[in-house]
Amino acid sequence: MANLKNDRVFLIPLGGLGEIGKNMLAVKYNKEIIVIDAGLVFPDEDMLGIDLVIPDISYLLENRDQVKAIFLTHGHEDHIGALPYVLKQIKAPIYGTKLTLGLAKGKFEEHNMTGDVDMNVVQAGDEVQIGAFKVEFVHVNHSIADVVALAVHTPVGIIFHTADFKFDHTPVDGKVTDFRKLAELGDKGVLALLSDSTNVEKTGYTPSERELGKTFEELFVKAEGRILVATFASNIHRIQQIIDTALQHNRKVAFSGRSMINVASIAFELGYLQVPEDIIIDLDEIDRYPANQIVIITTGSQGEPMSALTRMATSEHKKVSIVPGDMVIISASAIPGNEKMVARTINYLFKQGARVIYESVSGIHVSGHASQEEQKLMLNLIKPKYFIPIHGEYRHLVQHARLAVDLGLDSENVIIGENGDLIEVTKERIRVAGKVASGNVFVDGLGVGDVGNIVLRDRKQLSQDGILIVVVTIDKETGRIAAGPDIVSRGFVYVRESEALIEEARRKVRSALERNPEYSDWAATKNQIKEILGKHLYERMKRRPMILPIIMEI
Repeated sequence: MANLKNDRVFLIPLGGLGEIGKNMLAVKYNKEIIVIDAGLVFPDEDMLGIDLVIPDISYLLENRDQVKAIFLTHGHEDHIGALPYVLKQIKAPIYGTKLTLGLAKGKFEEHNMTGDVDMNVVQAGDEVQIGAFKVEFVHVNHSIADVVALAVHTPVGIIFHTADFKFDHTPVDGKVTDFRKLAELGDKGVLALLSDSTNVEKTGYTPSERELGKTFEELFVKAEGRILVATFASNIHRIQQIIDTALQHNRKVAFSGRSMINVASIAFELGYLQVPEDIIIDLDEIDRYPANQIVIITTGSQGEPMSALTRMATSEHKKVSIVPGDMVIISASAIPGNEKMVARTINYLFKQGARVIYESVSGIHVSGHASQEEQKLMLNLIKPKYFIPIHGEYRHLVQHARLAVDLGLDSENVIIGENGDLIEVTKERIRVAGKVASGNVFVDGLGVGDVGNIVLRDRKQLSQDGILIVVVTIDKETGRIAAGPDIVSRGFVYVRESEALIEEARRKVRSALERNPEYSDWAATKNQIKEILGKHLYERMKRRPMILPIIMEI
């Protein structure tokens, strides 16, 4: 009989709640922890200079001896992107399907750590026993191949994690969701369900990925010149449909964009892309063929400034320039926050004379996430005692919780959690029993976590109002000014065009220093300079540049 004190399991979301991306969940029983996913999110516009954002794993580091394994649901960046950063600090085996681990391996190679990672390939239907946990892998559909939901069998009960999912009855690879296993688990009795909330605001059902095959066929018939298709590199099924349609229309296919080439190579090598070798050509070879025999599959569907499509649109790409007669298909919807960048890229493409097909004017994208009716079906199949909506912004979690209550779940058995919540689950109740450290860790170049909110605030101020550097040399013996003050301005005003303003600023600094000739507390003197100059510049210009005083002694 289980020790009653330990007859509880803790669910600890470290990312993915109240946000889209950065998914990570710790499951703890007694003194054993397993982790589900380790994702990243790309920075917001106000995170200046930041490359990536990963979850704060302080809690896992404090309990690193208890971390027994990391289980991966699928190969999207928001589920595997943080793995290299996590596994540099925590040694634990990882489990995932063949494609997921293939994509993860590519990340480890970039970080020169392939030999250090214990990777274990699993497939849907497998079970893995790790300490007190038995993890069962259940096939579900999404916008990437080889996705598995996880049924975590604990001594307290079954915790079911849906992963990102949709119910696609006609998937491109023919592998439908394992409904039988979902119903079987529901009949057995699931203690808690954690379910994808991304598309909860969409009524009805998410269309099948196969629907896009018909759309591509219609567009390829109409295209007279080259066809460029921008989509997510990880959407193997969509890439397969583009290649199939190109084959039917006697077009050669070239890949553009580093991530697109990498993912396509891995998928081809592992057998997830079925491609006749003579149809694929190098991007350097496209000019050898007539325009109506070329398809380019590229990255850049989110309008990222350095992506291949954006560089083509702005005539900065080394190998491809957009010309009148090109058809550009943007087969993706804009991730929230990226709308302006996508619109800007579309405008550039139109300026170059391209015919642009994008989501708001055509059905050229289908989501990989379940809409309301599918979310209801998942709830009805699993029949959980407790429900925790995951993978969504706060409003999505609230809406998904309401959906569950509408289906008959007791509102007291539904938890709308936040990152860092210590959610205690027993057979009798579910509650938030405390908090653990959570939040964002910024990756900037090779630095991980060394840029915090203060640095970001400084960057923001520099980007908005610029900087003013005041250099003064003081005679150590007399305490009087030996040289200066000299003022250097960057991003505030151009010194030569604002000589009167700068001269006035110099006088203010000099008079302030001359009032205290014996003053040797340089920290206080610097603060005095900041205060006097800040006030003066705001009165004159209504701007607040960063002021950096430098005092040298001779």
